[in-house]
Formats: sequence, C-alpha cells, structure tokens
Amino acid sequence: MKSHSPILLLLLLLLTSLPSGASTPYLDLVDEADKACSEGHWEEAEHKLLEAIEYDRENPGNILLMSNLGLIRYNLGKDSLALDILTEAHRKAPSSVVILSNRARVLTSMGHDEDALADYELIMDLDSAAVNARFNHAMLLMRHHRYNEAKSDLEYLVRHFPTAEETMIGNATMHCTMGEYEEALPYYNELLRNAKEADYLGGRALCNLMTGRLQEASDDIAEALHLTPDDGELYLYRAALNKMRFRPADADADARRAVELGVDPARVVQYIQQ
Repeated sequence: MKSHSPILLLLLLLLTSLPSGASTPYLDLVDEADKACSEGHWEEAEHKLLEAIEYDRENPGNILLMSNLGLIRYNLGKDSLALDILTEAHRKAPSSVVILSNRARVLTSMGHDEDALADYELIMDLDSAAVNARFNHAMLLMRHHRYNEAKSDLEYLVRHFPTAEETMIGNATMHCTMGEYEEALPYYNELLRNAKEADYLGGRALCNLMTGRLQEASDDIAEALHLTPDDGELYLYRAALNKMRFRPADADADARRAVELGVDPARVVQYIQQ
C-alpha cells in the first residue's frame, strides 16, 4: 500500500468520504503533487497544487494545499511567495498550528525573527503541548541573547516534557552557551542513550574537552568522525584535544583540515604552527 507524504495527508482524508476506488480530477492533482514531492520535484509539485486549487476554488482542503504550497515554494527558494501564500492561508484558518509553524519556518529563514517568534507564541497559545514550537522559540531567543526568556521556555519543557528530544537538545544548548559544560553533559548522555548521532557526540565531546575529560572527548570525536568524516567542527575539536595533549603537529594538521572543511580560520589560528 502506498504511503503518502505527511504534507499531503489531506488526500487520504478526502478519500475516506468517497466510494471505494472513486477519484476526482482534484484528488488526482493532489496525488500527483504528492508523488512529485516524494521525488523532490518541487516545481512540478507547485504546479500541480496550483492546478488543484484553481480547479476547485471552494474546496475546504485548499487551505492545507496552500500551507503545503508555502513549504514547496520555500524548498524552491521562493521565500517571499512562500510567505505570501502562508499568510493568506493563515487569514483563512487563523487557528491552524500547521500553517503557523510553516510560516514561522519561512520567516526564520528570511531573517524575520521577531515575526517568527510571534507565530511561535501564537502556536503555544493555541496548543500548550506544541513542543517543537516552544523549542524553536527558545532557540530563536538564544540567538538574540534573550537568555532569561529562553530559560523560561526550556524550564517549561523540563516540567511537562522531560523526555522529549527537544527538551534535551534545548537545555544542552543553553548550558553550553552559558559555559555550563558540566550541566550540559547529562543531557547529551541521555540523547546518546537514545541515538548515536554525530551532532550529539560532537556536543558531548566539547563538554568533555571543556571539563578536562580528554579520553572521553577523544572517544566521542573518533565515533563522530566515523559517522561524519567531513565535519570541520570535529576536526577543530580534535585540534584542541591534540594541543591539550601537547601534540602540536597533530593539532596543526587537524586545524588546517578544519579550515579546508569550512571552519572560520580565525577560530583555528591558535592551533596552527607558525
């Protein structure tokens, strides 16, 4: 049985109201858009959704199609058009958390952080269990050094959703940002109990470096590099580790590799031999 992409579950909802095997041009267009999305053919998906909306302008499902169209345009780099269609969809369905979440994502990518924060706040008002919205709200606040407000979001997540991945990532990030590496470690340990992700290993490696646990840092960096061998940040961490171990030649080699992989040279200059 075909599994439809999450952004086009409307098709399945509409099909339940039709006789078995029935179809309509509208549903056919939505299905074609679904297939195009699953294959990453965003321009075709955009075209098919526009056709579906035009074919049946009064169909209540168009609101979700407009939301989906916003994400498709975002994937095509058409941020302004994505924002326009999502704003129109929000006017038609002001209580839709999905639409607000999609618009907040686009607003963030465009650098309109205050507007994105406002959308996340609307989502949190509509649905206090919207973990992802509260997490994104906290991360945006941290970007703007509004740490007390971000801390409030993260404390809420700890109280109500202590085992959520977002809760652990957000708190690990906050503690690292504040230089509280010892406090960040339990969150990374818990994340890594659930999934051996390179980002989590890298985060824990940094905490171990900053707290003097050099062997633990070395093990985490090695495991993370096995998963993502072209991650410049990991080479930067290993350069720092090698410097701490009084291995300047190895630190130099890792620092230069980090620069090759896109790390800002200003961050690695202290590890490069003159």
